[in-house]
Amino acid sequence: MSKLSAQDENKLIDFLKDWLKGHLHSQKDLAYELNLSSGRTKEISKKMIELHKQGGIYNIAKNLIQIEQNWLKNDNLSNEQDIDLKSYNQLDIDLRVNIDALMDQMNKDHNINN
Repeated sequence: MSKLSAQDENKLIDFLKDWLKGHLHSQKDLAYELNLSSGRTKEISKKMIELHKQGGIYNIAKNLIQIEQNWLKNDNLSNEQDIDLKSYNQLDIDLRVNIDALMDQMNKDHNINN
């Protein structure tokens, strides 16, 4: 296996930063997925070099794809659970409101204003 050159390592780190930005994740998130204790660029770079030694750029890509799939899966689960709440939170509506009580109050408010 050929060694990563300093230029290739820099390109890989630049790619990772863009990749993280595109997924709205941080280096800390990536470090967690890579089982690293630190999210510093130096630590992530060391891990990428280690992954490269174990299987080349293919191994790096394979690991990043697994991480990306995990993030997408978790993001989709979170979105499904929170989608309704996010849209109503902007309006300060309590979703636990009794619909009949709400309709009665709306009718009273309408009658007062007319």
